[in-house]
Amino acid sequence: MYGPPGHAYVYLVYGMHDCLNVVTEPVGAPAALLIRAVEPIEGVQAMRVDRALRTGRGRRGWTTERAERAATRLDRIPDDRLAAGPALVTAAFGIDTGWTGMDLCDPQSPLRLEARPTTEPVAIETSPRIGIDYAGTPWTERPWRFTIARA
Repeated sequence: MYGPPGHAYVYLVYGMHDCLNVVTEPVGAPAALLIRAVEPIEGVQAMRVDRALRTGRGRRGWTTERAERAATRLDRIPDDRLAAGPALVTAAFGIDTGWTGMDLCDPQSPLRLEARPTTEPVAIETSPRIGIDYAGTPWTERPWRFTIARA
């Protein structure tokens, strides 16, 4: 998180889930934006494969049969839910802590931020963050959760 802005910072949470952040401040200032979800617009099948591979990573007793059952369950997940959470984002894209430091603004980077495929304006909504009740006020009331407004 102390790296240059526009670079990836990936950390392991609970010893099992990777989370992708985009560093947002100059070197030495620890600030980043957590990528909480991604709505797939292409590459859905590749995302399903990466999710399946991540599902079995490090699991004891992981058999071919269990892998097949996991893949079947994954096939039932709607496309727009494949990366609907921080750990699901990294799983769907095959991202782990080894991606930390990647320049997300480099057009040649295998992991990069890109402009929307349309120039149509987008309305953004804000709301308080979820899952941080332990932090108390004022943190639970800050509008630091950003989503695209749905019609």
